[in-house]
Amino acid sequence: MILFANAKLNIGLQVIAKRTDGYHELNSVFYPLPIYDIIELLDTTAAETTLNIQGEHIPGNLRDNLCIRAFELLEKDYGIPPVSIDLIKQIPIGAGLGGGSADASFVLKGLNTLFQLNLTEEQLAGYAAKLGADCPFFIANNPVFATGIGTDFKNLTLNLDGYHIAVIMPNIHISTAEAYAGVQPKVPEVNLEEAIRLPIQEWKFHIRNDFEDGIFENYPLLKEIKETLYQKGAIYASMSGSGAAIYGIFWEKIDLSALAKYGKIYHPTKL
Repeated sequence: MILFANAKLNIGLQVIAKRTDGYHELNSVFYPLPIYDIIELLDTTAAETTLNIQGEHIPGNLRDNLCIRAFELLEKDYGIPPVSIDLIKQIPIGAGLGGGSADASFVLKGLNTLFQLNLTEEQLAGYAAKLGADCPFFIANNPVFATGIGTDFKNLTLNLDGYHIAVIMPNIHISTAEAYAGVQPKVPEVNLEEAIRLPIQEWKFHIRNDFEDGIFENYPLLKEIKETLYQKGAIYASMSGSGAAIYGIFWEKIDLSALAKYGKIYHPTKL
């Protein structure tokens, strides 16, 4: 079974409060982004599930990878047999694009199909929530207004198919801990759920990512990339999640080859 796990964008990110459990209350808009990791799930005669990764390097112990943990959740409850997981990693690491969360959620969906578990989207989202705050988004994989720790969703009517999105990923890795160290939770001045319904050319006046101030101070290159995207004609530009990817939304596709000095440029096509 071949799966194409897509990334996501954060359009706006408001850090509202820190919880007693260490998580933060957030407001954000999650939007599917057509940059893909490729996952192949196969039945295996091996004694345990294996994970083979090609492409982008993923640090850490393979047994701790979210794909393995996704398998273990369903194995525990349904006794499914071992599989081999081959992952071609193309979504950049440490980008704020949710690549690891997407991989885990698509493994859950793939195993559900492969072993005919007949789990509902609600049940799959419950398993995904055990893996990480962003993971449940990738089960239904539709635009949402996200609240709580990023697991409470309200569907949004938002379609950016008529625009062109460009993503620039510099050679910078920002940990979640570093990102949160540079942000002060506060009650938002703007209602993001209302602001996202404004014409897109007005977003830049109302929608912001609270992580940007602290991260841009530590990594001025990221601020420069955002400003350059606006100079190139972006209608809206922002850092996604806790970074370090910066994206711009344009009326149409334009030549951004001059920005290759900043990092890898992605021109996603439609999902």
